[in-house]
Amino acid sequence: MLDYFMPQASTFSGDVDNVFLMIVWVVGFWFVLTLATLAYFMIRYRHREGVKASYVTGEKHSENKWIHYPHYVIILCDVVLIAGSIMVWVNVKQTLPPKDDTIRVIGQQWSWAFIHSGPDGQLDTEDDISTVNDLHVEVNKVYHFELQSRDVLHNFSVPAFRLKQDMIPGRTITGWFEATQVGTYDVQCAEMCGHGHGIMGGSITVHTPEDYQRTMEAIKNGTYESDYLKRLENDPIPIAAKRPQVSQNTVNAGEENLVSSN
Repeated sequence: MLDYFMPQASTFSGDVDNVFLMIVWVVGFWFVLTLATLAYFMIRYRHREGVKASYVTGEKHSENKWIHYPHYVIILCDVVLIAGSIMVWVNVKQTLPPKDDTIRVIGQQWSWAFIHSGPDGQLDTEDDISTVNDLHVEVNKVYHFELQSRDVLHNFSVPAFRLKQDMIPGRTITGWFEATQVGTYDVQCAEMCGHGHGIMGGSITVHTPEDYQRTMEAIKNGTYESDYLKRLENDPIPIAAKRPQVSQNTVNAGEENLVSSN
């Protein structure tokens, strides 16, 4: 049901939603059945004048079968839930499809740095393009990402992609995604990383191929306007992250500092 509140913007977002939906239906069924049975017993076996209560020990098979049989069915439901979850886990976390491009995501207190591979499709070359709090990708293109943390535990989370992965200092963690809908989506840190955790946000913009090339040229020419800052300015809710007036020059300076320390 998550798609009612948030778009499914990646190829595996539907699979993740189906796991949640399966859990909701299975747990919801037993929840309703349990409450209905409890209500029935409260009414059926309520106190009545002249009727004595009986003590049931549960030693007879005819009595305890009403516990064992539902228990077996619940175990079977658990097996189905676990099997479905493992299948999605293997597809999303364990299987890396052939890549079209690679990006590097660097988290630090309390901002994101993104390294785009540039025209040659390789990281750590002269044509790499660096941005702060703004990630840009092409629609229907498979991206492998490298997650790195400069200081503490962070978590790279893109809710619209149903993507969530911890970032551990000293390690490079790989993963993938393929965006399916053009638009700008939230990037969040989903791991408590200090007193500024709540304002560690960013944006990922999914472009058409033509718009992606124009955006990359604008970033290289210094004429790009941050999608992340635009979203903060247009947000009707006054959050703490909006109070400091951050200029594009500050963003560009932050990019240089992050790249030089990488």
